[in-house]
Amino acid sequence: MKRLALGYLVLMLSLTACDADVTYVVELGIPDAPRALAVTYYAGSVQVTWELGPEWDGEAFRVYSRRVTDASWFFIAEVTSCIDNFCLYEDLNIVNGETYEYIVSAVSDGGVETDSDVVVEVFVPPYTTPPIPDGPRVVGLDNANYLTWGIASQVSDGFSHYRVYLDDGSSSFLLGETDSEGFLDLLAANGRTYTYFVLAVDLNGHESDASPLASGTPRPDFTGEWLYDFADVPASSGFQFSEDENVLPIVDGLDPLRHFRLESDVNGWWLVPGPNAAVYPTGFATSALKCGVAADAGCVDLQVAPTGGYVVQAMNVITQESYVLRVIGNDGQTHYGMIRVDLLGFDQNNDALMIFDWAYQLQANNPELTQSRGG
Repeated sequence: MKRLALGYLVLMLSLTACDADVTYVVELGIPDAPRALAVTYYAGSVQVTWELGPEWDGEAFRVYSRRVTDASWFFIAEVTSCIDNFCLYEDLNIVNGETYEYIVSAVSDGGVETDSDVVVEVFVPPYTTPPIPDGPRVVGLDNANYLTWGIASQVSDGFSHYRVYLDDGSSSFLLGETDSEGFLDLLAANGRTYTYFVLAVDLNGHESDASPLASGTPRPDFTGEWLYDFADVPASSGFQFSEDENVLPIVDGLDPLRHFRLESDVNGWWLVPGPNAAVYPTGFATSALKCGVAADAGCVDLQVAPTGGYVVQAMNVITQESYVLRVIGNDGQTHYGMIRVDLLGFDQNNDALMIFDWAYQLQANNPELTQSRGG
């Protein structure tokens, strides 16, 4: 492919009219060449970009491509609009494992073309679709849903991140992206059921197939509280057992009235007692916070708090266990409270959190955990 590199073209036309030779001289402007031509591969397409030359005068552009093994160039597209001096063409007609070259020309109304001053090259990598995320599981919270899934996709070569979608039965909507196996949907409203699926994305933007669908329904109650790690979100890392259902139990991790706060490190998640609290140093394996009348026959809960042996040291917590605290209530007397850890994980910002249920004995000095909030 050969291009003109002159500032203008003189076209001589000889015509005979009225027995006289008339010579017309026509100057055809040579368009300004594209600048800063670049090319990248991502998610199954090649993006060709360039900038307008300083003398650009509204001319269109022609994009040419060829494989490095081809002798000839192929015209693949004409681009007639750019935004803010920046132009883009996306080439989807590509084959994995091939290397392609691209060049872009500005073309005048008269068909005169001026090439970019460089030819750019890109390799389209062969790839294997990332593994499907295993799960997910949805935990219904108060005006929120928390999604979590397994690490099958993350351990594969080239893993980059996940995309979380909301599915309404007829279409889907991207909620967000995360590189952890957890996502907190704060747009979910109480009383409505939401259905989700997750895709894994590799470093080159290739998506996996969709995970199975999973649904959750937020509901207003005192189960499904969530608390953040003190280092990640300190203002939402503290907890105070509340006697009033209108008082929010989540407090700042430095609040002097907190009964505990959440901390995490490489060794796990930690329940750290507050100034007026102590924790029993052993967790209790339970299948529910409270086993009610309709509970399964094998339901296991903790009905009575230990009356002694409490410590003020941080307690390492794990899921599916209940933990008992002895605290000073608003009345200045001793009360017993209990939490049951349902989930430990990370949200889409990679902030560590704990989801748990809780119960609180309103009667001072009574170790029975039957009169409770959240039970």
